[in-house]
Order: sequence, then C-alpha cells, then structure tokens
Amino acid sequence: MAAAMQSRTAESPARSKASRIAQVDIVRDLTEAEPIWRAFEEPGHLFTPYQRFDLLGSWQRSVGEREGARPFVVIARDAERRPLALLPLALRLGHGVRTACFMGGKHPSFNMGLWRADFASQASAADLDMLFAPLRDQVDVLALTQQPKRWHDQQNPFALLPQQSAVNGCPLLVMEPGGPPASRISNSLRRRLKSKEKKLQALAGYRYHLATSDADVSRLLDWFFRIKPARMAEQKLPDVFAEPGVEHFIRSACLAPRGEGRVIDIHALECDEEVIAIFAGVADGQRFSMMFNTYTMSEHARYSPGLILVRYIIDRYGERGYRSLDLGIGTDEYKRMFCKDDDEIFDSFVPLTSRGKFAAMAMSSLNHGKRLVKQNQILFDLARRLRQAFG
Repeated sequence: MAAAMQSRTAESPARSKASRIAQVDIVRDLTEAEPIWRAFEEPGHLFTPYQRFDLLGSWQRSVGEREGARPFVVIARDAERRPLALLPLALRLGHGVRTACFMGGKHPSFNMGLWRADFASQASAADLDMLFAPLRDQVDVLALTQQPKRWHDQQNPFALLPQQSAVNGCPLLVMEPGGPPASRISNSLRRRLKSKEKKLQALAGYRYHLATSDADVSRLLDWFFRIKPARMAEQKLPDVFAEPGVEHFIRSACLAPRGEGRVIDIHALECDEEVIAIFAGVADGQRFSMMFNTYTMSEHARYSPGLILVRYIIDRYGERGYRSLDLGIGTDEYKRMFCKDDDEIFDSFVPLTSRGKFAAMAMSSLNHGKRLVKQNQILFDLARRLRQAFG
C-alpha cells in the first residue's frame, strides 16, 4: 500500500490559507483507488458519466497499460480527511517530459474530475494551487483536454484555469423536461424520417430496442467489430477501434451493469435479417452522450437508419425527463440536424516545472493549430487528402 499511495500535506503560496484542501493523496493502484472513486459516483457529486470507475478502469487495464500510461489518481481531502475531489489521471513519459492527462485516451467525449458538489460550487484558484502543489516533483505538465465548462448547470472548477478552446466542439440538444415531441425534433424532420422509415418497417422483425441482456450486448458488439472496420476503410479514416486492447475495453464497459442499464448502453435498429444500425453512449439521468456508432453495409443503408435511430434515442430520453443530449464531439452535418446549441469545451495545459513550461507551450500550439485546420474547410480538406494519400 505504501508503494501504491503517497500522501502529501498540501503546500502552496500564501493565498492557499483560504483553501479547504488540507491533504493530497496520489494513488497509483486502481484497486486502492476504487472504493473512494465509486463513492464519488454517488449523489451529491459532480462528474460526467465518462469518468465512472467501470469505464476508465477498463480502459486503463486494457489500453492504458499497453500504451505505457500509469495510473496517477489524485485525491484531495479536507482537514477531517473527507474526500473533496478525485482526478482520474494517467502519467505518461515522452521526450523526457512527465505528462499527466485524463484516463480514457480518445474515447471519452468529455474529461473532468470527480468533485463533491458543495466543494465544486465554491472552489477557488487557491484550491487549485493546493491541489497541484504536491504534484510538482512527479509531473512536469498537466494536459487537461476536452473539458466541459459546465456540467448540469454547475461550473467545472477547472474552468478557473488558463484555457483555450478545444480542438473539436460539441453540438448539444437542450431538451425541455415534459416538453412535446416537436420541441425536441421539428415536425418537418420527423416527417422526412418517417417517410424513410416506411421502407424499413416493411422488413420482417423490424424494431428499435435498448440491449439489456449480456447475449444481446455481445451479439451487437460482434456485429459492430465486423462492420466498423469496413466503414472506416470506406471513409479512408484510421480505425481507433482496431488499436490494441480497445475491443476488450469496449466489451467490458458495455457488459458492466449500472442501475437498470449498462456503463455504456447500446441502442439498436434491427430486423430478422440483420442489425441495421447501433448507437452506443453513456447516460446519467440528465444527459445522454453518444460514444460510437455504425450502420449496415447493405442496401438498407440508403434509408438513413442512423438518423432514424437518433430520433428514437432522443424521444426515449426526452420522455424520461432528460435535459440534454449530444452525439459526441465534432461538427458532423448529421449532428447539426438535431443539436442546435453548442457545449463549451476547453483545454488547459498547466506547467508544473520549468521543463513543463516548454511542453505546455508546444501542446497548446499544436492543439491550436489543429483547431484552425478544423475550422477552415480548405485546410481541413487538404489535411484529409494528405492523410488519405499517406495514411
């Protein structure tokens, strides 16, 4: 246990006297961190469903370890040793720089710490000083990317940090609890989708459903991991799901139970003949966020099954009182059909050492450049052609 956890009395500049943080623990073993982490998932805490232990723990064991990322879980406590915050970080060493970033790699749409809600609502710059001070002899730079500025109408405490807009934005659908269907999806779009769906409804056994049994989850994932590589190859895009350990990570999280559902829920359109489309994502009672999707390679693809499935998902969560829904980061045209607002997503690169200052500047410039390319259609098309030519 001594090797797995380090405790430090928080020390920082004079203004830290105002902080409620009295101690910071650094936990390097997931088993050691698990009880406290799961306690942060209970009511009264602020976090996104992408930071659940069953999701990030699976990623760390299946993918992170293969990539050389080591657990670096930071736990802040008050003077009575009550946990105030937990940062689910992983430590990477590259080019002589020790970088701590959020666990999950490319797969979470949003990264965030897990916070006691009352502490998060009053968190100050002094608290962040205290939180980071004990990390300086083990970390050169904190790369805290793809963070929402707010979650469920409460500010993310890291929004106090110096920041820049994230490489990708996130279109958002804001839903009125108890509102009519037309408040979620316009009647004109509904009519277009119903017209397309008539062709699919003629198929034997046509249905929409949420996978609930282990057998259904495994069957749909078997199909996904057959079809997704073909879809990615068709679009001449790299297949992140083919990277080592990713399939095991996805399967583990999709099979892990959570309340009445799963850590990652899978929604599907099917008929007796085949799976037509799936969307998989995470939910927390107020918001649904899509993680991955694909649709059939058969002639049924011409009827926009992905859009039809999105309509079912939106209505499902809208009828259950959800307040918002997103289809993942990126401004793909189909997302804008449903999501008219935007979530504010930001990156922060926090240097903790002199070496970290240069690394933070380089990371910031790189991400800023990527964003400029994404925002400029000419540059984006050029980058895509280059990737297709040399990828």
